[in-house]
Amino acid sequence: MQIWAGLGNPGAQYAMHRHNVGFMAVDLIAETHGFGPWTKKFRSLVSEGRIGRNRVLLMKPQTYMNDSGDAVQQALRFYKLDVEALTALHDELDLAPFKVKVRTGGGLAGHNGLRSIDASLGPDFRRVRLGIGHPGHKDRVTGYVLGNFAKSEIEPLSDMLAAIASEAEWLADGDDVRFMSDVASRQQP
Repeated sequence: MQIWAGLGNPGAQYAMHRHNVGFMAVDLIAETHGFGPWTKKFRSLVSEGRIGRNRVLLMKPQTYMNDSGDAVQQALRFYKLDVEALTALHDELDLAPFKVKVRTGGGLAGHNGLRSIDASLGPDFRRVRLGIGHPGHKDRVTGYVLGNFAKSEIEPLSDMLAAIASEAEWLADGDDVRFMSDVASRQQP
């Protein structure tokens, strides 16, 4: 069993925020791979299914970003899994818009969802970093991250999410390099 936690904030008013791209990714993965209905468990919405030969629990913590670690920790404890079973999908300011990078461990880059998970479980979980770009000045970061994607960004956003969902089997198999490569290939015009 793997646990993939899309990070975001609950509520319709946040649905299209850049900060919620992790929720968007797990929603499309669930739809593409025929996962079960979303149910409430572990202070989250969860959906269980298979990606290739791997059982995966998708999570959308409903705790707001700052307390994502508690929800994720509850799920890991329930399934008796170590932190290595966790993949967090999250927005990344320091990555060009719609680029996708995967790594295990690393810094928190000021991301409150990652900070919460790190405080609960330590840093050794896999992260799927979903690039949203940087607004250019640190004073504009909060409004940018908590703002909706622009109309001009909807098509490349949809392309990125579709590529992630289509290539998710590589991620489930632990072939992060192939996953990144195939996602990038699918995004080429």
